[in-house]
This record gives sequence, C-alpha cells and structure tokens, in this order.
Amino acid sequence: MTKRVLLVVTNVDHYDIDPTHPTGLWLSELTHAYDVFEAHGFEQTIVSPGGGKSPLEPRSLKFPSYDASAKAWHTDPTKMALLDTTSAPDPLNSADFDAIYFTGGHAVMFDFPGSVGLQRITREIFERGGIVGAVCHGYCGLLDTTLTDGSYLVAGRNLTGFSWREEVLAGVDKLVPYNVEERIQERGAHYSKALLPFVSNAVVDGNLVTGQNPGSAKETATKVAALLA
Repeated sequence: MTKRVLLVVTNVDHYDIDPTHPTGLWLSELTHAYDVFEAHGFEQTIVSPGGGKSPLEPRSLKFPSYDASAKAWHTDPTKMALLDTTSAPDPLNSADFDAIYFTGGHAVMFDFPGSVGLQRITREIFERGGIVGAVCHGYCGLLDTTLTDGSYLVAGRNLTGFSWREEVLAGVDKLVPYNVEERIQERGAHYSKALLPFVSNAVVDGNLVTGQNPGSAKETATKVAALLA
C-alpha cells in the first residue's frame, strides 16, 4: 500500500521580540523532504498549527539554501499554492498517515510547541509504530509531546536538531524565544550534534528520525523514507 506522510510547516511570519524581523518556513527543509518522498511514491499532505498560509523565511531564499530543489518549488505556482492552503490538525485522522515530518525555520519555535492537535497526531502515529521525523528547528514540535503514560516522547531517546552554537553563528541568539537544545535535554532527550556546525547530521532512534540543520534535510528525509519502505 502507498505510504502517507504528513509534513508540518509554520504559520508564523515574524519574531515576537521584534515584529519587524521576518521569519517563516525554511523552504529547502520542506522541498528536500517532499522530493525524497515523491520519488518513493508516497502520498503527502501539508499541515500547519493553524491551517492556511505558511510564510517563507526570507533567508531561505538565498544561497546556499536556495538550491535547485527550493527554486523549483518557489517558481512553481501549483507547489506554492500548497503553502497557502495547508490543513489544520484537528480535522485530520492520524490513522491516515504512516509518518509525520516536522520542517523548520525559526518561526516554528513560536507555534509548533503549543499545538495540541499536532501533539495528538504525533503521539498516535508514534505509539502505533509510525515514523516521527524532524529537521533543524522542527524538533521544537516534539518539546511538549507526551505519550499516553504522560512521559515525554523524547525522554531517553537519541536525537539532534539546530544547536545553540548554530543559533549564535546565525546571529539570531538574541531573537529566539528559548534555547531549544537546552530545553529538549530538560525533557530527558539524549541530544547530540555534529563536530562542525551546519554540516549534515541525522540521528535514527527506532521510529524517531531527526536532522540537525538545513543541510541535513535530504539525509533526514532519506532515512525516514528508508524506514517507511
């Protein structure tokens, strides 16, 4: 049977601490996953915490993140329309999906953690053995997700995600609302990162797959696809 993947994107377009500073979806983190899953023949649905439009992070539209994959999506009106009409979580039945995959961009720090609907879908997919994936800041979507027994999904599990060092090097450490690397470890996760910043790094722990940064998007999605296949 055809595998079905739920891709999660943000609705936020600016930093809370500075509304004049734009942010949004890091486009290549979506497109690399979409390309990999499409090549495997998977069905894909895009969801966001509030449904509707997902804005783009302006910096993701610049080299090196604005690569062939991102450009092909950005210049395709049909693909861009998918980001104007994302589903909200509540109408979705988790049983319709074999995997959930959280994309990133700093915007997700603001709206992923508080989405009860996304937490429900993630918990249900994970507990029946489906795949939970996240790349870069996407692991913010796992911060507050608990299992049926009340424990954090990430507790005792190996994972990675955008590091605090990378926040500093990206020049946004004064803009982000919290240190997610630190916070995920407070939830009991075994966090690790690559020796060098911004290089591809993906971690698989059972049915949890995480990638560290935008450069990890293809590797992370490939590992998710391998588990699904």
